[in-house]
Amino acid sequence: MGEVALLLFWPALAGYAEAAVAYAGDTVRPGRLVRYAIWGVRLGWLAQTALLVAQAAGADGFPWGSWAGSLNLFVWMCVGVYLIWGCRAPFRLLGLVVMPLAALLLVLAWAAGGVGEPARSEFGDVFLAFHVGLILAAFAGFTLAAALAALYLWQERRLKRRAAGVLRLRAPSLETLDALTVRTIAVALPALTLGIGIGLARLESESAGFDAIMGVTLLTWVVYAAFLVLRLEAGRRGRRAAYLALAGFALVVLVRVVLTPFAHF
Repeated sequence: MGEVALLLFWPALAGYAEAAVAYAGDTVRPGRLVRYAIWGVRLGWLAQTALLVAQAAGADGFPWGSWAGSLNLFVWMCVGVYLIWGCRAPFRLLGLVVMPLAALLLVLAWAAGGVGEPARSEFGDVFLAFHVGLILAAFAGFTLAAALAALYLWQERRLKRRAAGVLRLRAPSLETLDALTVRTIAVALPALTLGIGIGLARLESESAGFDAIMGVTLLTWVVYAAFLVLRLEAGRRGRRAAYLALAGFALVVLVRVVLTPFAHF
């Protein structure tokens, strides 16, 4: 089944890469390439879904317990969250951020062995399913929130400068982008809270050590909790809120891409 999963990797990558190129081209000629971008996202995600099913069918236990395997699952979750409403006009500009990132991370997962034969983990399958699944789902939500925040800053800059063609590229209003960023983080943060809680409970039961991944993950929780408090309680919104959402995403990247391969698995 590992060979089947590996064969499914290529159409998934092709779909994501085609979508990234088509979204970029659509900014030059709006409306011409967007349908190809949307189908690239959908077909790539379906191919990656089949890839994950093949891995699950051939695995003895939880198949994404390694760093590379979890990165593969993370990409699938990010694109899945984007598919909920990201392909609808005028949110398609999010594809300029999400799809190149998805293609890049999928290549990284493949290079590290995350799309072949699943590696057996020393941790329990139930623990991994809940701990890894919840944290990856939260990180996928934070990734989409970062894309929304980046689109907010870009749109705000265009409006202030009265850029040429500001009405040519359809984009959500600043108020809509701000509200969706808040809602996405408000949904993702409880998932991260549960994932951290499960991990800390396991840590205490086994008297294991506290590592850098745990520290940065807790810091990520603090940043996004502060975002919600400042946004909902203090009414802070706009550019500062968008920058805080991007700062939290920088910690997500630090955890998933930089630290986890060396410290956590």
